[in-house]
Amino acid sequence: MAIQEISKKEILSKYMEHVLENGEPPKSIYQFSKKLGIEETVFYNFYSSFDAIANDVYGTFYDETIKLISADDSFEQLDAKNKLLVFYYTFFELLTANRSYVLLTLKDPKNILDKIKLIKNLKEKFKAFINHLDIETIDLKKEELNNLNQKGLENLAWTQFLLTLKFWIEDTSPAFEKTDLFIEKSVNASFDLLDITPLKSLIDFGKFFFKEKIKPSL
Repeated sequence: MAIQEISKKEILSKYMEHVLENGEPPKSIYQFSKKLGIEETVFYNFYSSFDAIANDVYGTFYDETIKLISADDSFEQLDAKNKLLVFYYTFFELLTANRSYVLLTLKDPKNILDKIKLIKNLKEKFKAFINHLDIETIDLKKEELNNLNQKGLENLAWTQFLLTLKFWIEDTSPAFEKTDLFIEKSVNASFDLLDITPLKSLIDFGKFFFKEKIKPSL
């Protein structure tokens, strides 16, 4: 008799386990549900498809990151730049713990659209996080222009995130120490640009960027 008690987290975890062991998603929801010991209808109480689970994986990585950094009371006392740095370091530590899955699903996919779908949930949550940071930008005095300015900031932050993700995927340094350096330099450079401060860190990051021959493709 099928066991009806199961959580959403367990389904997601078992899905990731199947992908890692077989190199692809399960063949059918019926077979996957049977393997979990649940009725197919129970599966649909949590997810409508395997694509929905795959998308939720990266959104869950985000949720777990926020849970971890929010557990420290001192996090809310940080300024926007240091909050972003803490987020980056924590998120990529979590990715490292799941690196085999990330590489299998994001590295050199056959269809770029599949990659975009996988991180759609993550993209929405990350942009909301950037908006929540309330990063100061130039006041354009017009609400419509300031709204556009905020959208531009979110898109710029997302592009920076994708560059960092690509760097981490290709990073072969011990303990991914080059990724840590990339995060530090890129975040410092972006905030210096917003503050219209001297270009030292921007030039420094530019040298590092081209030295490592990074080409955004995500």
